[in-house]
Amino acid sequence: MKVMSRALIVALREVRTYLRDKADLAFSLLLPIAIFTLMYGAFGGESMFHGTAHVVNEDQGGTYSTLFLKRLNELDNLDVSLLSWSEANTKLERSDVLLVVHIPEDFSTQLTSGKSTQLIFWQRGNGGPEGQIVASIVQSVAEEISQGVQAERQVQRAFLGKGIGEDQIQTTVQKLLERERQSPIVGVSEETISTAADPVNQFLPGIVTMFVLFAITLSARAIVEERKKGTLERLLTTRLRVGELFMGKFLASVSRGLLQTLILLALAYIVFQIFTPLSFIEALVVALFFAAAGSALGLVIASVVRSEDAASWVAVFFTMAMVMISGTFFPISEGSVLYIFSKLSINTYANTAFSVIIAEGGSLTDVGMELTVLAGVTAAGLILSRILFKVVPGGK
Repeated sequence: MKVMSRALIVALREVRTYLRDKADLAFSLLLPIAIFTLMYGAFGGESMFHGTAHVVNEDQGGTYSTLFLKRLNELDNLDVSLLSWSEANTKLERSDVLLVVHIPEDFSTQLTSGKSTQLIFWQRGNGGPEGQIVASIVQSVAEEISQGVQAERQVQRAFLGKGIGEDQIQTTVQKLLERERQSPIVGVSEETISTAADPVNQFLPGIVTMFVLFAITLSARAIVEERKKGTLERLLTTRLRVGELFMGKFLASVSRGLLQTLILLALAYIVFQIFTPLSFIEALVVALFFAAAGSALGLVIASVVRSEDAASWVAVFFTMAMVMISGTFFPISEGSVLYIFSKLSINTYANTAFSVIIAEGGSLTDVGMELTVLAGVTAAGLILSRILFKVVPGGK
């Protein structure tokens, strides 16, 4: 109990120092938020098209022009902007807009009298990508209205001379058409049979493991600095033992890595809603195992290097190597040379465990092998770092 209590005292001291260092705190807490913001900006937006139909309506108050604009406004992926003729002309000349839909003055009159009419597209060049999509949507709405008008005419011809008023025919046909539009007899459903992986699920594990591993291994710089200043030697002259010192450093590093992971996972939980409460807790358990493995390797680095700059370079190189050979952001073909080397990276096991829980809906029982490897790396790292620290000049 005394060993653990002294180790906790060392860990609490490390955490207090960490919280007092504004630069280190900003790096550890604000950078995960910045990374998350970039990820959200890249992957968090809606993929559905949303555009604006710029319309010049010269058939003010017309029955069919009003119906046409109503149908356009009912579309979720389209906004309607009404312009005057002069405004539209100015915007087209300045290329502020590339396509304008013109409803002629006699639009409703022509349709009511049984004559054909047309909408006019004013556009610069081909109207641009958005303009072409808007034009296609507008054409489909116009075709719906055209089909309704034709249906009314055919019904009127069928009941001609049978004592049924045109208003009654028009009202009945419109109700039937509206019912068909709301609940079509022939519907369309989508069934995805092959798709690319969700970018958030695909990249979130890699971002978490890369950042946390770098932050943890970079903490080796602080231990080297303490050794250089003689802080470690002064601590070891007290009743504090080397094992207690190492356990304290280890617990502090694990706490730091777990805190950073918690920030990223919590933000992903709130914004992307990719977790259930249970899967969130399970992801934190995986994060704990990974932070422990990374912290143990950080102690190995601290036991080997002799200067702060060397610690920084080793941390950078080690992190990048672990990320690259693990296929963090790109798939690795099974049986390839890189696939064999990927088994040497702790990121491989952490990324797999995170992916199983986040993307595949698995549980901790499905990642037992990965957690076992991370636990083994933790134990081996602690033992190796203790041996290395003992054999270096000034060690105990």
